[in-house]
Amino acid sequence: MADDEWAELEKCRLDLTDKDSPDGLDFSLLELGSTGQVTAVPRSDPSTGPAPLSTLPNGLPPVLQDLKVKTLQFLDRPEKLPIHDVKAAQRFWPRKADPCSLYKVPSCPVQTTLQVERHPTTGELTGFREVQMEGTASTAKNSLSLRRQPGPPTQSVRGSSTNFPFWPGGIDEPSAETIHARGEDDEDIDFENDLLSMPPGLTNGMAFESKPTIVKTDTPDRSTPNETAPSKPASHILKLTDLMIIDDGDEYAFSDKEDDDSDEYDDGDASEVGGDSRKEADEVNKEAAESLDKMLPKEMMVTRQPKKEGAELTKEQWAVNVDISHPVSDFHRLVPAPAKEWPFQLDVFQKQAVIHLENHDCVFVAAHTSAGKTVVAEYAIALSLKHLTKTVYTSPIKALSNQKFRDFKETFGGDVGLLTGDVQIKTDSSCLIMTTEILRSMLYNGSDIIRDLEWVIFDEVHYINDSERGVVWEEVLIMLPAHVKIILLSATVPNTLEFADWVGRIKRKKIYVISTLKRPVPLEHFLYTGNSTKTNNELFLIVDSTKKFLTSGYHKAVDAKKERESKASSSHGAKGPRQWPHKGDKGVYLSIIEMLRKREQLPVVAFTFSKKRCDENATMLTTLDLTTTNEKSEIHVFMQKCVERLKGTDRMLPQVLHMRDLLKRGIAVHHSGILPILKEMIEMLFQRGLVKLLFATETFAMGVNMPARTVIFDSIRKFDGTGQRTLLAGEYVQMAGRAGRRGLDTTGMVIILCKGDVPESAELHKMMLGKPTQLESQFRLTYTMILNLLCVEELRVEDMMKRSFSESSTRKDAKEYEAKLRVIQEEMSNVQTLNCYLCHEDLDQYYQTCKQLQGLRLELRKMIASHPLGVKALSPGRVVIVSTKEHRNALGVVLSSSTASKERTFKTLVLTNHADPGGAGMQNGTADPGGGHRVHVQPLRKEPLFRPEGPCGHTVLDLVGQEIGTVTTVAIKIASDRIAEDFKKRQIPRFRDNPPSQSTSLATQELLRITEANPEGLTSLDPVKDLHLRELDQVEKFQERDTLESLLDQFGCLNCPNFLEHFGVMCHRMKLKEDFNHLRFLLSDQSLHLLPEYHQRIQVLRHLRHIDGANTIQLKGRVARVISNHELIITELVFQGLLTGLPPEEIAALLSCMVFQEKRCSEPELTPSLKEGVGKIKAEAKRLAEIQHECGINLSVQDYVEQFRFGLTQVVYEWARGMPFADITNLTDVSEGIIVRTIQRLDEVCRDVRSAARIVGDPSLFQKMDEASQLIKRDIVFAASLYTQ
Repeated sequence: MADDEWAELEKCRLDLTDKDSPDGLDFSLLELGSTGQVTAVPRSDPSTGPAPLSTLPNGLPPVLQDLKVKTLQFLDRPEKLPIHDVKAAQRFWPRKADPCSLYKVPSCPVQTTLQVERHPTTGELTGFREVQMEGTASTAKNSLSLRRQPGPPTQSVRGSSTNFPFWPGGIDEPSAETIHARGEDDEDIDFENDLLSMPPGLTNGMAFESKPTIVKTDTPDRSTPNETAPSKPASHILKLTDLMIIDDGDEYAFSDKEDDDSDEYDDGDASEVGGDSRKEADEVNKEAAESLDKMLPKEMMVTRQPKKEGAELTKEQWAVNVDISHPVSDFHRLVPAPAKEWPFQLDVFQKQAVIHLENHDCVFVAAHTSAGKTVVAEYAIALSLKHLTKTVYTSPIKALSNQKFRDFKETFGGDVGLLTGDVQIKTDSSCLIMTTEILRSMLYNGSDIIRDLEWVIFDEVHYINDSERGVVWEEVLIMLPAHVKIILLSATVPNTLEFADWVGRIKRKKIYVISTLKRPVPLEHFLYTGNSTKTNNELFLIVDSTKKFLTSGYHKAVDAKKERESKASSSHGAKGPRQWPHKGDKGVYLSIIEMLRKREQLPVVAFTFSKKRCDENATMLTTLDLTTTNEKSEIHVFMQKCVERLKGTDRMLPQVLHMRDLLKRGIAVHHSGILPILKEMIEMLFQRGLVKLLFATETFAMGVNMPARTVIFDSIRKFDGTGQRTLLAGEYVQMAGRAGRRGLDTTGMVIILCKGDVPESAELHKMMLGKPTQLESQFRLTYTMILNLLCVEELRVEDMMKRSFSESSTRKDAKEYEAKLRVIQEEMSNVQTLNCYLCHEDLDQYYQTCKQLQGLRLELRKMIASHPLGVKALSPGRVVIVSTKEHRNALGVVLSSSTASKERTFKTLVLTNHADPGGAGMQNGTADPGGGHRVHVQPLRKEPLFRPEGPCGHTVLDLVGQEIGTVTTVAIKIASDRIAEDFKKRQIPRFRDNPPSQSTSLATQELLRITEANPEGLTSLDPVKDLHLRELDQVEKFQERDTLESLLDQFGCLNCPNFLEHFGVMCHRMKLKEDFNHLRFLLSDQSLHLLPEYHQRIQVLRHLRHIDGANTIQLKGRVARVISNHELIITELVFQGLLTGLPPEEIAALLSCMVFQEKRCSEPELTPSLKEGVGKIKAEAKRLAEIQHECGINLSVQDYVEQFRFGLTQVVYEWARGMPFADITNLTDVSEGIIVRTIQRLDEVCRDVRSAARIVGDPSLFQKMDEASQLIKRDIVFAASLYTQ
């Protein structure tokens, strides 16, 4: 700025003098922030005091408006309020127009390809031919085909929840021709009835309806002969066709000239119809056959072929039992270049399995523990390496997966991968080891690994009996694609063929069953009654190596036990304890271990069915040392190397120090409460022979081959969740099979400790030599399964239910049912048409009445015969009306009753003809009620009592309740015992011609007198007055019976001279219809046992808005699909925002209730925030339980809420906050192993919730769940497995 301009500005002065002010100065000085400058500002109100001494650090913002001005603007223009301003919440980048992008169109996939044509003989190239390619635009988002495009590499292993699964094997995949043909069939649409007025998924629609045309039919005779007669309304002429259609209630078509004379037609029409009756009948039969064809499912519709005489329908067997009783002499010829060889000679069952694997067959190998089933799995893996394909080895538990990973890695080198919930190792390997749940997730998510899959090996298939996780096996077997071969490995089960037949039928593959009952090392079973070194020789053999039960050994054990008890009672008194207290167990174990050591029968596994008892047994043996100095050194070095993986504080955990002391003496404990890394150390030391005595629970029996020389059962009773019970045969065999090391021991020793009374002989025999537990279906519907299948239109939940093992018994005969349907269809088309105006009116109604009355009578007769007052009324002397096939409406008198058989019987004297004592009621005209047809419903009418023709005869019958037609109010005096003895005597051939006794003759004459006096029948006992029935439904049934009986004589069809013949035709047709409907029901979805539950769960999902009215997956459903456990409540927690406002530590602590399963534990001390969260989760669980209960699901609200247990909430909260593991164990009485397992499973829940937050679009929750997962993944809880290192 120039000097002259600056001087000009200096001359300018602001006049601040106010003429009205007393002092003439009405302004204040204001400091401009921290700049040191001051300016003068006018004072608006002198009474308010001095103005502020300073402003913002950088002065007043120039953009801020005066508050009054701004308020006036908002009042004048409300639309300027910043309630819709998105700039405060997110950044906005304006879209730049790019018209040139409209010219860029992605290239269309190639629809055709060139195919080489060669000469069939010489192979010379003759030309090229263009052929159509199918599915060129198919991807994982729109197709189930294996020919679809691969997904991104990041989704190749786990897949994606938005992917379609691959088409399951055993279900016909529709081809292009099928889809095209289906489209042509679908073109036949009824535009009057089949069109929808509301689009699926919408709540409103539009209906285009026209007003109905009114046709006057009052005077049909006015039409002239030259005019074309309009189509007449529905009449009995049209009913002729309707009656032949199976879907209608009426079943018969009647066309008779007399019947055609109705009010709706004139005489000319009637005569015309009567003249063409034969033609109409032919058209009716043809129409009926067409209607039956429409009723059959499309897969049943085949061209009718003439029935061949002698042709029988043979059942297709999918399970093939392989004979292993003879050696395989030509094994090397059948397998000249085996994919893998072993240094030992294979057994016969192993050779048979290898031969079938070379033929690409599916096999089911059932053998005892340590028999060598792993050889079959190893050969399948070797084949996949040879074929450059993949093999998946599935196991029921994660620990077994880790163990198999180590074993296969040593066998096949580095081409083995591991895939579990939190570990992924070399997922591109040829052999992948995983749990069955991981494989199920891969199948539903369309993992590209499935493309290259050749074999899937299911180990421990008998685990399908597990009530919680058994359904996973069935889901995986159903969802596997057709190109995948199946290998099933299991312990011996009695129904291997049944299970293999089910697998083969749903996959349409032959399953070769290779089962062996031979043990490589036979077992010997003993009872041990000793309790000290003086009695350690009390070992009694009860089952030898040939599986023979020795009663002599059992009696010796009982005698030894009684002898000691008698000595104890003499020294301690008669009231000495029958059961030994736990403090006496020390002497038992010390004595038996000393005896086994002398016999060189160590190592030993002692199965104890209590974690607490395992720890106590190991702790009390403080004086027992089973290892040498060299073994102690080896154990110390190995443990030191393993413990170095842990952090400093974790190395000094009480359980680690305690186990170190036990292991040095050759003793160990193995159960779920032990830290995972310690369990792996124990397993490895046991395999190396350094653990001499192992106290283990039942879970140790499931896993890799870890045989011992001896197995001890601390008890043969276990708690199964509801109560104490004896071990099942399968459970006992699974654990006892750990005894005997192949190649080292000639026999395995199994010992049962008799610390109390000796078990019963029958109980031991059933447990040791009984049949193992059968494979049973545990299939159940889950919300995740339903949502996964609803995402794919081509797959239905009903198809999954049809193919489950639980439906195997009803679905295996589907081919038979279809064949029977065709036969019945042909018979129905050939049934003659009745032309009878009398029967036309009400024959069908009469048939339905007779059928209903017959069933009602049968039910009430059974009720009276089983009712206490009814049995009392049927005492000797009671007159009854007998209704059997031979004796109809004949009087009888009860002689006695008996309960010797399952159903109570009544010995009754019955009136008969003298010449024919076997058929009393046949003279009533009902000998052939069907007129030549077999009838299943008898024509009922009010008939008089049977009266003998000529001299009166009699017989004595044993009647059941349903054969006593009426219990009358009449009772007579008889000598029942004499009558029964007399009749029994006259059944002997030499006394057959003797005359009846006086007692029999008097009773017979009295019955005849009553019959003549009451020819129309006798009064029956009143259900209320005589039988004193008070239940309303029972009384109503008696009233209904009386009402139906009163209607019998009101039907006009009874006047037809050919009534019986016509009724037989009616019964025949109705029987065909009932059989047809029953078979069609068995083949339909309506016969599925779980279908009602499926509809109930669909209602729940609709109520919670997981799906809409058209069963389309909504956002909630997409979230629930990615959650593995408790999907409903976790989805609700995410959508209601109950987790978003909490810190990561509290979220992890609250979610621990989803995985913690211990019922008994100490009460945690929670913060107020955690208490509030626990209350909200319980309230939400109660709401969900009530919704499911309202929808019809059999669910206890209390049990559903109590399954979410918060016993480790405080522990997880402190762990997430960084507390050391040694300190958190002091917060609860839950064992260390359970804590580790719970936190490991909690990490899976955190990942599920994180995926849910990603789908919902909640970045805050996504970040918190990621942080929560990182907080809990540390130290000993997530220490790497020793098997994977």
